[in-house]
Amino acid sequence: MPDFQDLQIIVGSRVPIVVIETYEEPRAVQLVSRVGVGQGRPVFTWTVTEGLKRADLEHNVAQRLTAEPDAALGQIKSTERPSIYILCDFHPFLADNPKNVRLLKEIAMEHDANGHTVILLSHELAIPPEIKRYCAQMSLSLPNDKQLLHLVREEAGHWSKQNQGKKVTTDSKALNLLVSNLKGLTYADARRLARGAIMDDGAITEDDIPVLNKAKFELMDMDGVLQFEYDTANFSDVGGLANLKKWLVQRRERFLDSDESSTVDRPKGLMLLGIQGGGKSLAAKSVAGTWGVPLLRLDMGSLYNKYIGETEKNLRDALALADTLSPCVLWFDEIEKGMGGDSSDNGTSKRILGTLLTWMAERSTSVFVVATSNDISQLPPELIRKGRLDEIFFVDLPDPDVREVILRIHLSKRDQNPDSFDVARLTEATEGFSGAEIEQAVVAGLYACAAQKTVLDTEHILQEVANTSPLSVVMSEKLAKLRHWAEGRTVAAN
Repeated sequence: MPDFQDLQIIVGSRVPIVVIETYEEPRAVQLVSRVGVGQGRPVFTWTVTEGLKRADLEHNVAQRLTAEPDAALGQIKSTERPSIYILCDFHPFLADNPKNVRLLKEIAMEHDANGHTVILLSHELAIPPEIKRYCAQMSLSLPNDKQLLHLVREEAGHWSKQNQGKKVTTDSKALNLLVSNLKGLTYADARRLARGAIMDDGAITEDDIPVLNKAKFELMDMDGVLQFEYDTANFSDVGGLANLKKWLVQRRERFLDSDESSTVDRPKGLMLLGIQGGGKSLAAKSVAGTWGVPLLRLDMGSLYNKYIGETEKNLRDALALADTLSPCVLWFDEIEKGMGGDSSDNGTSKRILGTLLTWMAERSTSVFVVATSNDISQLPPELIRKGRLDEIFFVDLPDPDVREVILRIHLSKRDQNPDSFDVARLTEATEGFSGAEIEQAVVAGLYACAAQKTVLDTEHILQEVANTSPLSVVMSEKLAKLRHWAEGRTVAAN
């Protein structure tokens, strides 16, 4: 209804050209036809395959002689009866084609005399500057939660009819998750993905959500700048980080709650600071996995483009996509690589920072930011102050209790029984090791056993530990400096 009213106002305001960018062509044509009927004006569609054709009549014949763009515009210009013309996918015929642009401009300039309204309907359209002042732009609204729930129930009803009245099985939690993750899609895309979730097994479960989110992401390709992380972890896969886990559990319900009237602010995000291999990346994945929302990883390096302005556009497009996919977790991996610019980058890093800070301050969507960093000294103070992000957590090297948990996790993941190993000796031997280094000792031990055709035991892992120089030794000065900075400024993750 709001779309109909908006278009009525625009057309009633005697705007000569209306630009509608959408993938939902049938819905847009239907909407324009309703407006035309209400105003007593005939509505025509134009396509390059059929030419001009009445859209508001049940039986109509295409005017194939108007299939060429200039012929169609000439016909519109010469028609005396005020009408509405929908030009579908006309964008290729405006680019570098001065004749078509001039014809369209003449139709617009004669609007007071002919009363024609031209609708430019395409998935994407760059308006030529010659006709920009005659144009008004309109976007079709996306379905809200109530409409999405109705849509899902319709698809469940269709499945039931096709399966002898058998009911689609689900529960309220899975259904609400499905509806929440369909937000940001058009009616047509949401219906198609909802149908896909139901059709394979006649059930809506939490297992459908990751597949749906991946399909949703692929509809909005970001060409490598933003990556969809399909495999997200659970907190059971993360050793330690007890304070971080508690902090996230306390905020989960509010983050997923769509109630805008709540007096409790929605959590914005956090920063994870620590040495490489400490578990920051796994923790970022765990946030999304535990909350049951998509995880998007922003590759800071791929943002940069040699053309002036393109880098900032890449970031704006990535942030807009994250807004569309909300609720989601947006992971800035090693964020200092995108923010630690100098005078040689022509101010690109400063513009990127400005774009990011503006988005962080103004966004109203449920996008939870997780920024990971190995060197916070390279980050500008505006980014890390309270208010931009909710908290900064320091991920230190694991203590003995956490190292034991990490060892048990990685042994179990590789079909090894932790109780058959001397975990206490391994825990003691791996002092100063990061979680990644402990995992690699287990992996290397398995490789050695495979080569020797023997079974992995404690001694094999101890041998690999002895052969490893951990980062805490190799980069001891840097780690000490990082710990000194974090003391009093951050919250311990464990």
